[in-house]
Amino acid sequence: MTDGMTALREPAPAKSTGRRGPRGSYAKSEETRQAILDAALEVFAESGYRGSALRTVADRVGMSEAGLLHHFRSKGKLLIAVLEHRDQHSYDYVPLDTMVGADSIRGLVALAAHNATQPGVVELFCTLSAEATSPDHPAHEYFRNRYEWTHRSISASFRKVADDGDLRPGLTPESAARATVAMMDGLQVQWLLDRDALDMAEELRTFLGGVTTIDLA
Repeated sequence: MTDGMTALREPAPAKSTGRRGPRGSYAKSEETRQAILDAALEVFAESGYRGSALRTVADRVGMSEAGLLHHFRSKGKLLIAVLEHRDQHSYDYVPLDTMVGADSIRGLVALAAHNATQPGVVELFCTLSAEATSPDHPAHEYFRNRYEWTHRSISASFRKVADDGDLRPGLTPESAARATVAMMDGLQVQWLLDRDALDMAEELRTFLGGVTTIDLA
């Protein structure tokens, strides 16, 4: 899931000179930017945000720290870009805002299964979401916006489920969405503490089976 992906705008093409330099230069810059994001995601997942140095990320990409700062002006800005990058991966796997009703709910189970293949990323997300409750944390606004978007998106899915008659009595789409987000976050923390103790996807499937009458098999 993600909220407000940052769209990269290609600069206007230069006046024709018979060369394709600017376009090729932009493509190379974008390739470098993606390599930095991939490396930073790995480094942050391994060492945590506070325990990671920009030099480590730069070394992993084979560039200087100054070169990295040419693409991302600070560690905080790199962090936000990494989180959005991670969200884009999740969205590509399960495009929740284009899925509706039962398909979207099934997609949440698939996303939980996918997350179980990325323990380092899950740990980074859990740690940062807790740290970011502090208003001065660089990811504070990111997480506020992300949770608002997530709740709105999942509420819309449950609204369609309710319209189809598959939401169990006594629940509203909004309450079902809040409970689902809380369940997913809580399962991630418990799973990180003991990965053999539970299967996130199966636990979420059981929970959603108590919220809806959808076939989640």
